Amino acid sequence: MTTATELELTSTADRPDPRRRLKALIGWAVVAALVLLGVFVATQVATQMPGGRGGLDPEGVGDSGTRALAELLRDQGVEIEVLRSRSEVRSALDADATLAMANPYTLTDEGVADLIEPADRVVFLSASTHLVAFLGLGDNATADSTEVEADCDVREFARVGSIRPDRVFAPDPGVQGCFGTEDAAAVLVGEVDGQKRTVVEGARLFSNAYLAENGNAALALALLGQTDKVVWYVPSFTDTDIEAAEPDTLGSLTPGWVTPAILMLMLAALAAGLWRGQRFGPLVAETLPVTVRASETMLGRARLTAKAGDAAHAAEAIRDGSRRRLARRLGLAVQASADEVADAASDRLRVPRGSLQTLLAGPLPTDDAGLVELARRLSELEDAVDDTLREMRRPE
Repeated sequence: MTTATELELTSTADRPDPRRRLKALIGWAVVAALVLLGVFVATQVATQMPGGRGGLDPEGVGDSGTRALAELLRDQGVEIEVLRSRSEVRSALDADATLAMANPYTLTDEGVADLIEPADRVVFLSASTHLVAFLGLGDNATADSTEVEADCDVREFARVGSIRPDRVFAPDPGVQGCFGTEDAAAVLVGEVDGQKRTVVEGARLFSNAYLAENGNAALALALLGQTDKVVWYVPSFTDTDIEAAEPDTLGSLTPGWVTPAILMLMLAALAAGLWRGQRFGPLVAETLPVTVRASETMLGRARLTAKAGDAAHAAEAIRDGSRRRLARRLGLAVQASADEVADAASDRLRVPRGSLQTLLAGPLPTDDAGLVELARRLSELEDAVDDTLREMRRPE
């Protein structure tokens, strides 16, 4: 027979200890606080470190930054004012100042026009095809990656020497093209409505990693060292005039009766699944009766493509496979985009990014001759990447 004292001892033993629960809660609170503190510190360090800034940033000390160029200009007596706000740019500009910036990808055409309107001299250190056309200077062009000299009448470039441009443009009539030919020049210089506008693709030329090569530094001084002051605008998504559009929802794109009908169909499907699911027994594992080798599937698809004469589809399959293999060899994710693979391969091979981007993501061939040429060029690219990797692994 159980006494009252025994019942009391049993109930006390089963009752959880409040002090133990309090210690556990305090421990989890400390862990959560440490995690939040670590995230906060990492965020602050990432946003405040100069080396974490983007490409062509005059305060960036990484390979893609232009801190070395900014310091070189200061050594030459040029005042550099780095601004990240459009309103500050307009107030900082005066008659004896050059407005410099990378491609203002965060601004609309109206925003770009409003930004550069007060300046007498504007230098774009990188530009998209749309921006070059919007500025009234030219269009995109293609050319071999060779060292070129100024070969133009712009006196600032007389002593620059030679450069190896990453990208060239086709100048419009009345626009001076330098460092290239009449049809494909690396630097465009034109005057529009009394404003001198200059465009060059300098993401690589003026970076900290390549500024000392060839005549890159001399070209930068020729572009930005003609005035006593340079107002350097750094575009960012925190200073944009692009308004986000309201995302379309299913309810806004369909009539009012569609959503209730879909919900009723989903409920009916769920009820049917529960009703029919009770009639089946447990799943039984069963091996496939036939095993098809991957090579047979590949050959079958190849025959179908050849019979259809679909060169574009075959080229896309070849290029997709080459892109995946290159991504693995270059240390990228298998799902890396063509732009990422082109950037990594161009850095590895020291070739222009534009040619590799055209090869990996350009127009597809429409005939068998173009298909064979594309396959040959992709194979040569993979072999070149393999050769560079073998050279890196070879012991000195």
